[in-house]
Amino acid sequence: LVNQLPEANLILLRHLFGVLHHIEQNSSVNQMNAFNLALCIAPNMLWLPSPTGPEEESQSTKKVALLVQFLIENSGEIFGDDIASLF
Repeated sequence: LVNQLPEANLILLRHLFGVLHHIEQNSSVNQMNAFNLALCIAPNMLWLPSPTGPEEESQSTKKVALLVQFLIENSGEIFGDDIASLF
């Protein structure tokens, strides 16, 4: 699915998740593991297209957070092992 994105979007995601992966690699110092990073950034990445109730928004936020956590934890496999060399 990631490979079907337009090149500009893929480059942006590679850089974003490269930074997030780098932060996660230093979680022993900064306390920002993949779960914590996902909780912070997920609500700003994806959201429902129309206003919904609080319960539906909460469920949606949890699903997006799990997706972001997965992408952070598996960024090397998803975006390439050279992701750390992007910055």
